[in-house]
Amino acid sequence: MSDAKKQAALDYHSQPIPGKLSIEITKPTESAKHLALAYSPGVAEPCREIARDPENAYLYTGKGNLVAVISDGSAILGLGNLGPLASKPVMEGKGVLFKRFAGINSVDIEVNAESPQAFIDTVARIADTWGGINLEDIKAPECFEIERALVEQCNIPVFHDDQHGTAIVTAAGMLNALAIAGKPIEEARIVCLGAGSAAIACMKLLVSCGARAENIFMLDRKGVIHSGRDDLNQYKAMFATETPLRTLDEAIEGADVFVGLSGPNLLSPEQLSRMAESPVVFACSNPDPEIHPDVARETRDDVIMATGRSDFPNQVNNVLGFPFIFRGALDVRATCINEAMKVAAVHAIKDLAREPVPQVVLDAYEVESLTFGRGYIIPTPLDPRLLGEVSSAVAQAAIDSGVARRSYPSHYPLTSVDEVYGG
Repeated sequence: MSDAKKQAALDYHSQPIPGKLSIEITKPTESAKHLALAYSPGVAEPCREIARDPENAYLYTGKGNLVAVISDGSAILGLGNLGPLASKPVMEGKGVLFKRFAGINSVDIEVNAESPQAFIDTVARIADTWGGINLEDIKAPECFEIERALVEQCNIPVFHDDQHGTAIVTAAGMLNALAIAGKPIEEARIVCLGAGSAAIACMKLLVSCGARAENIFMLDRKGVIHSGRDDLNQYKAMFATETPLRTLDEAIEGADVFVGLSGPNLLSPEQLSRMAESPVVFACSNPDPEIHPDVARETRDDVIMATGRSDFPNQVNNVLGFPFIFRGALDVRATCINEAMKVAAVHAIKDLAREPVPQVVLDAYEVESLTFGRGYIIPTPLDPRLLGEVSSAVAQAAIDSGVARRSYPSHYPLTSVDEVYGG
């Protein structure tokens, strides 16, 4: 990043006041009567009601529209383990996205924990404060155990977005890309370079969407994850296949799909040239992908390409998922975000990309048209229809799968953040 851009980023976060979020008052406070209702003695009445029935917290407090964004700072974006406090700008940023796209309030919490169990204990003890918990930037494999334990111990949705948000958006784009390529997902041969939390979650969700585990070849730093290796943790072992393939160079031969969740420039033009017809390449390392889109298109004019970057078509962006997944989960008071809800989000995002794009989206991106095809397989983050389509699909899946504690609220179907939640 240039010096000018670095300074612009620092200025954005520090001016005119430090940080990116503030707390707003939602009730009148102009008179002594108002203050007596807001605090003592009036506040005693909702306290008694919540003590009588904990569900009343959703009626008398902001719990139902409040998410905690929690990290230990052990895997900050592409920066690595910088510690809890250094993760705070990212966690605040996540809160901005929750508010901007789904009207959800959030508080960021950075936990300085000496072990995964200490992190779990800390979060579990304060979980009743919120309607949901978004885990963020926690390194693998600890993130798997942390999420599993908190899902078991908490009666609210717990969602590690680095895993599942990435997986949901990837799967939505992948289903569309394979449809354009004329390849059923059940028959697609998939190479996944990377075996961290996002990679494992992506492959698990693709299996839930129809991919066959025996057609997935996952690679870590030591090469193909195969059944003959004795150095695999339980999460990698799920994708150990019976295969003689050992390297990316071997695995890529004839592959239909390449998913990169690893590092820059790890897929060579020569390797891309040996993939099957109409290869699907999701090179999601940020900011530098496994193969640059321009290089990929120069190598193969039939490639269907997606990246994690906003300056190229088909951006795999988590903001297409997590705000609306939480919106749907919160609105029906789901006790968790289960596989059915994730798959529902996949198909809602996938289907939206196939619909005509409204003018407001074209104006936002200063383009004349966006049409479903090789250059448009995933909706754009500024598509206002995401709020209604994804949230309602997730809410319905929660109801159908038995994890919702209420039916659709009166404001469904959703129209806009401003109309429903006051901006």
